[in-house]
Amino acid sequence: MRSESSFVKTLRRCLLISTVVSESTFSAATIDLASTTKIGNGYRLISVEESPDGGLVGHLQIKQKNNVYGADIPLLQLYVKHETDSRLRVHITDAEKQRWEVPYNLLPREKPSALKQTIFRSRKDAYTYTLTPSEYAGSELIFLYTTDPFTFSVKRKSNGQTLFDSRSDESDPYSDLVFKDQYLEISTKLPKDASLYGLGENTQPHGMKLYPNDPYTLYTTDISAINLNADLYGSHPVYMDLRNVDGESSTHAVLLLNSNGMDVFYTGNSLTYKVIGGVFDFYFFSGPTPLDVVDQYTQLIGRPAPMPYWALGFHQCRWGYHNLSVVEDVVENYKKAKIPLDVIWNDDDHMDGHKDFTLNPTNYSRPKLLEFLEKIHGQGMKYIVIIDPGIGVNKSYGVYQRGIANDVFIKYEGKPYLAQVWPGAVNFPDFLNPKTVDWWGDEIRRFHELVPVDGLWIDMNEASNFCTGLCTIPEGRICPNGTGPGWECCLDCKNITKTRWDDPPYKINASGIQAPVGYKTIATSASHYNGVLEYDAHSIYGFSQAIATRKALQGLEGKRPFILSRSTFVGSGHYAAHWTGDNKGTWDDLKYTISTMLNFGIFGVPMVGSDICGFYPAPTEELCNRWIELGAFYPFSRDHASYYSPRQELYQWETVAESARNALGMRYKLLPYLYTLTYQAHTSGAPIARPLFFTFTNETKCYGLSTQFLLGSSLMVSPVLEETKTNVEALFPPGSWYNMFDMTQVIVSKEAHYTTLDAPLHVINVHLYQNTIIPMQQGGLISKEARMTPFSLVIAFPMGATEGEAKGNLFVDDDELPEMTLGNGYSTYVDFYATVSKGMVKVWSDVRESKFALDKGWTIEKVTLLGLDEIQGGFEVKVEDGNPIANTSKLEFSTAEHKYTQKLKDSDQDMIKSVMTEVKGLELPVGKKFSISWKIGIKA
Repeated sequence: MRSESSFVKTLRRCLLISTVVSESTFSAATIDLASTTKIGNGYRLISVEESPDGGLVGHLQIKQKNNVYGADIPLLQLYVKHETDSRLRVHITDAEKQRWEVPYNLLPREKPSALKQTIFRSRKDAYTYTLTPSEYAGSELIFLYTTDPFTFSVKRKSNGQTLFDSRSDESDPYSDLVFKDQYLEISTKLPKDASLYGLGENTQPHGMKLYPNDPYTLYTTDISAINLNADLYGSHPVYMDLRNVDGESSTHAVLLLNSNGMDVFYTGNSLTYKVIGGVFDFYFFSGPTPLDVVDQYTQLIGRPAPMPYWALGFHQCRWGYHNLSVVEDVVENYKKAKIPLDVIWNDDDHMDGHKDFTLNPTNYSRPKLLEFLEKIHGQGMKYIVIIDPGIGVNKSYGVYQRGIANDVFIKYEGKPYLAQVWPGAVNFPDFLNPKTVDWWGDEIRRFHELVPVDGLWIDMNEASNFCTGLCTIPEGRICPNGTGPGWECCLDCKNITKTRWDDPPYKINASGIQAPVGYKTIATSASHYNGVLEYDAHSIYGFSQAIATRKALQGLEGKRPFILSRSTFVGSGHYAAHWTGDNKGTWDDLKYTISTMLNFGIFGVPMVGSDICGFYPAPTEELCNRWIELGAFYPFSRDHASYYSPRQELYQWETVAESARNALGMRYKLLPYLYTLTYQAHTSGAPIARPLFFTFTNETKCYGLSTQFLLGSSLMVSPVLEETKTNVEALFPPGSWYNMFDMTQVIVSKEAHYTTLDAPLHVINVHLYQNTIIPMQQGGLISKEARMTPFSLVIAFPMGATEGEAKGNLFVDDDELPEMTLGNGYSTYVDFYATVSKGMVKVWSDVRESKFALDKGWTIEKVTLLGLDEIQGGFEVKVEDGNPIANTSKLEFSTAEHKYTQKLKDSDQDMIKSVMTEVKGLELPVGKKFSISWKIGIKA
């Protein structure tokens, strides 16, 4: 609970901001004092039995009714099931009436069993059941419950830790279970030393670790990412809980699968959910490692979507490429500057009057655009355009006409709900309606026949509305009139407050100011297919659009789709990538992007990045240097800027161009590694970009670290995030770390420690961890070309190791195929191994599904070993059949002594003389098993 002083400060801030934002639209926000007091006495468990599917099902009866935030629902149904060895579900809903839940067709999952026996309605009947505290155990998680009041807890069997505990003691500031039609509340106790992550989307100024008493509101909203601690574009009601007891860590996660608006209050020793509808549908994931957690989580919500190879290349966009010749110049200037570029984007500049699925006949004439696309497609480049969900109300506009004819729009009192976005007056498609999904797919097909785009960017899908309430098109004036910024409401509108859906009894902290839930979006009393209220379905709008868009793109040419979505929900990563929305060109915003990126990895959306150099206003030259150095290592790497900002393509400054060539040059060499990470993400949910604690789970110094990150398990990025700095303080967990830009440089330590690294303007520090093998290629200016260059392997051992092993892998496939899988004849997977033992080094591979790699003719040309002694002879190479290659005379051997970046007091290894060894000229087929071995030793 907040102290009184911080409470008063927050109240003043809310009052001030709300008045500034829209004094005429809604009254100043007020904080409900009742929200800090207890509500009711909870429920009692009156019956419980085993369900047909092996779970528990029971009934809960209200103990004492009250009318705070509305009437209590008197009888609830409880359903509990161990759905897998590592996943427990606890589902609580109204026992007598069906309530809104996230649709099972959008997020497929098991449906709860119903109770077979008669519901006991009277208090007398209720007392005929005398139930004692009991438990329901699974393989690793145990569900325990008490009956009066009903509370439950979840424990870990292996170490006895309580992971969730809904008890409300007398001294606790929160209530027992509350379940009303428009207000649900439940809490859990937490140990003070637990580290929590998740609960997004928001911009967290304190880093990715949840910060006690910061507000966490979940409700999809079009406010820019510069707003701190506010509900942004996505809703992800899941958190990861990392605990360390006596040096041993364990991790679990908790998902509340609910799409209604909610506030989550985290105090440091408790967490309280306050939700304005739906049901309690909890899923507990036992871990025990962070990677286990995301594996278990994405097994439920859907594995991350497979990505085409080119999506890992660099992308350039801008709102304000006024005509095609500007776009052509951008592509040409990247080539002249020798900066890699794979994808060129258009914001809505290509459209006719901002209308979806159209072309501006003057500035983007179809013949010239097709000629341009034929040219860049021939080079291997791609083209992506934006689509907003709002369909312009225009009787001469075919997309709108067909939408009206197919009855696809969200309704208000039986008529399509009228809103305003960039085209002016719009209607919003209802993606819960199967007819809308078909119509949407047909419009995408028609547009693709007009312009063969390579992917789609779905924006403004929170959904965003420039107006609020019930609106009509004004008579006698043009709306919009072509002057002003374009986002000012020009419709004739009146507020809607007549229903409890527009004005719910509990006010979530929407937009960070307790704005009405219908503010600048679809009216929450509007209706979707089958009478579903926008009030319930609001936060899944972008999710449902992504599903429909992916279905449409897959149906076009059978190719692997690429979709970028601003609004996301639980499961969105199964269909789309994400960028973090409108940020600012400031040093703070540069830093914030890391936390948001890492959170989305936890959310199951690993293909994520931020607008490099900031969306607006103009970045400084130094900031843009540092941003491309960091942004080159975002999973999704794109420069994007606002219409109102100066041009900021990477070639606009020579210093930025140099930083881009360095950082993107390394990215393009690492594309085989990054693409393999996308395969691992698709098959196991593993994030591409990860917090350090994903690998170093016992290192508590990593738990709050949000200024560095890992790509995969072993590649650490340590960017400069402060103005005028030419060095960076970086945390190095124990072990040997090799500089990727100069692999002779190494940092070694026995304990996690901070090190000051040199970082002049064009330098980004990227280090490879010991015991790792990563595949690389030679890079290039387009991923298609880079992909056909020879491979190399970098093998990192601990410095001076005499015994040790290293591992790595490589996945390659035909990236145009919809599925990213082995066994289809168009993919190959290679495991790489290396050992050092008794003066011998051995490197070998194990290949699955070799045909694809062999058909492509890929070879490994170079092997680089780090941290060992020099070659002393006995060099032998074997391929597939086991026979040694007799002639090794063409091979080139070179060594260079490792240099210590610093002399470390805590390490006695800094005197070891080890070398980097390179073997060139190998020509080993990627698709064939090989082995290489040699003797090592110290020369006399």
